[in-house]
Amino acid sequence: MLFLQLTFESFRFAWHALKSNLTRTILSLLGVTVGIFAIIAVFTIIDSLEKNIRDSMAFLGDKVIYVQKFPWVFGPNYPWWKYVNRPMPNVREFRFLERNLENRQGVAIFDFKSNVTFRSGNNSIEGSNVQGVSYDYSIVSEVPIEEGRYFSIQEVDAAREVAVIGFNIAESLFPNTDPIGKTFKIKGLPFKVIAVMEKQGSSIMGGPDYDNTSLIPYGAFSKMYTTRWSQPLIAVKGLETDEGLMELESEITGLMRSRRGLKPTQEDNFALNRPEMAGNAITSVFGVINFAGGFISFFSILVGGFGIANIMFVSVKERTNIIGIQKSLGAKNYFILFQFLFEAVFLCLLGGGVGILIVYLLTFIPLGSLEVILSFKNIMIGLGLSSIIGVLAGIIPAFVAARLDPVIAIRSK
Repeated sequence: MLFLQLTFESFRFAWHALKSNLTRTILSLLGVTVGIFAIIAVFTIIDSLEKNIRDSMAFLGDKVIYVQKFPWVFGPNYPWWKYVNRPMPNVREFRFLERNLENRQGVAIFDFKSNVTFRSGNNSIEGSNVQGVSYDYSIVSEVPIEEGRYFSIQEVDAAREVAVIGFNIAESLFPNTDPIGKTFKIKGLPFKVIAVMEKQGSSIMGGPDYDNTSLIPYGAFSKMYTTRWSQPLIAVKGLETDEGLMELESEITGLMRSRRGLKPTQEDNFALNRPEMAGNAITSVFGVINFAGGFISFFSILVGGFGIANIMFVSVKERTNIIGIQKSLGAKNYFILFQFLFEAVFLCLLGGGVGILIVYLLTFIPLGSLEVILSFKNIMIGLGLSSIIGVLAGIIPAFVAARLDPVIAIRSK
């Protein structure tokens, strides 16, 4: 009860002091507002950028291991010369893994060809992509089908000319008509449309442009595009019960070494890559950026804190006589201390709240494919920093006010 009474009284004194010196209050608040705006804006932009990049990498899948020639190694000293002569994964190895792997949900092989022209009657679309996939591709990577169906296993095994097309391809080749069941040509070969994918839009990291991509069975793709320079990928989806995919990784390593006839003393001539490898690299990069941005922005809020400390010293000076009267009427030191400390915190919270509000309003400004979101965590960081700055800026002035002698304070003008 006493705490609530002290809070109410302190709030009343603080509000009266702010109203009586409105211009000075606004100028003091500007420092904290700019400081909190700077630091929360930096955190918000960085967090939003990281989230958008991670969302853009969702196409890599969850609990997936990619069998490839080159490892996903991030850094300036990439030893490419160690990997350039490795053999590429191939269909025979895919079939071998498909037959023998036990700790998996699905195994898929897929390859990609860009800058392809699709034609249907008088309509055509250039610069599109065609991707050959095996049946389990929908298990390894989500295929966002809006209309129609995915390939049947018979269609994939028989390498039939059927296709799942992207939204832009459907709009260009079959305007104002239902594309399901229609045919279009890739390199002169007719393909029947069995599904249209959902419109995806652009993403900050690129990834597969499904709007301009046509999925076809891998066998049909390999008849048109497979060469000695082809670089197919083998992807394996692990079991949910396989924590960290350790069992799956060990099984793939053993099978691939056996298939390629590697001796125990020989190094692996293949790479097992995981999406979390890219995720960890992103986390470390953005961790450094977050620290650097926060450190620089901290100086802005520090300047605002000095402004609040200055106004609190002036406030103590102006209200010395009132402090003396309060003490003579029985006010304890902690009441005076709490009164000025609360005023400093209230000032900083008010300024910080305005800064956070400005950041929130800026999130409505469109920035292309970057979606800026002010998270609850950053709001709490802003309010927490405002409170800390308020305490640090107000503790010394409040302590000075609390230690004033009531007789001397009353005599002051």
